[in-house]
This record gives sequence, C-alpha cells and structure tokens, in this order.
Amino acid sequence: MSLPSDPARTEVLARIADALGPAPAAVDVPRDYDIDPPADVDLLERFVDRVEDYRATVHRVGPDDLAETIGRILDAAVSDRVARVVVAHDLEEAVLPEGVERHIDSPEVPLPVDGPDGLDAMDAVVTTSAAAIADTGTIVLDGGPGQGRRAITLVPDLHVCIVRAHDVHATVPRAVRALDATRPQTWISGPSATSDIELDRVEGVHGPRTLHVVLLT
Repeated sequence: MSLPSDPARTEVLARIADALGPAPAAVDVPRDYDIDPPADVDLLERFVDRVEDYRATVHRVGPDDLAETIGRILDAAVSDRVARVVVAHDLEEAVLPEGVERHIDSPEVPLPVDGPDGLDAMDAVVTTSAAAIADTGTIVLDGGPGQGRRAITLVPDLHVCIVRAHDVHATVPRAVRALDATRPQTWISGPSATSDIELDRVEGVHGPRTLHVVLLT
C-alpha cells in the first residue's frame, strides 16, 4: 500500500538535493592500514595485559592442564555444591572436568534451562572463541564450534572462555580479516560493566559479571 504524498516533505527534500548538488563519485577506501604488528611486541603478553586491564582473569595453560584449570575456576566460584554449567553441544567433553553438572545447548534439542530465568540459574558458561585481539584485549565469538548461541554467553554470571594462542591477532584489522563476516559476532572486552555520569562502575548489567580467559598455548 502506497502512502499519500506529502508536498511539504517533497519540497524540503528537493531543496536539500539542490543545495547538496550531484552526489560525488564513489571512491576506493584504502584498507591496508595498521595490519603489521610491531616487531618487538609479544602478542600474547600484550593480549594478557589488555585483558587483565579490563578486570578479567587470565590463565595460561597447555592442553593437558585445560580441564583441571577450568575445574579450579568453577570450584572457586561454587564451593558448596556441584557447579551447574551450560555448554554448547559441540564443546569437546574433555574440556570440562568430572563432577560438574553439564547442561547442553543444542540447536536440535531445546535447552532444558532455556529462557532468561533458566540461564540465570546456571553458575557458569564455558565456551571456546573464534578470535582475539592483542591490541585491545578483545575476544570474538561467532557461534562456531564450542561456542553455542549468543544467549548462553550473555546471561550466566560467570563466563569461562577458552582462547587458543594461534587465534590471537595483533590488531583489529587483522582479526576482522580472519573472521567470517557472514556469521553473528559477539565482541567481548572484559566482563560486563557500565558506569553512570559520576563514573560509578557497575558490573554484570548486560552480561557476565566475571570473565575468566583460559589462554591455551
């Protein structure tokens, strides 16, 4: 259904078009900026420094220590009972230690704790990641293997995120080039936090209040 014409609106738009003149020709925008990392900077050290500056906790571990490290994180967060953890359906079983209560998020089988209230009852979410950026301490999730839906990383109060060392890129442009632009991306820079006009920091307003980054080297 077409809307009735508005003579006043048409006249205003015509005057704007006359004042602006013809649209300029399209130009090519250079995209080769800031892609070379500094030769004297350790990318992993810079990434750890930036992440910790956001008040997140970083654990540098090897593959053999991954499950044990995650177990210590969960034990510290939930000391009086078995931790309830939500994970993606395709997260490797060996990532989580024994003795945790797993809740699987699967596109085929509805999650028993689906919905904000159910997810809020989870003690933690454990995911992998798609990329990370040393310059900014940012972690990118895109719903790939081991990551699950965006919802499971936004509601639980504790997010344990596994970052592989080879997925850490020096700068934002390098990370963007490595990512699939057609996938739904979530960019995380530290735990959820905001502040009011008086700069009073409040954590956990729109996402996990606590972030543990397990850097797998």
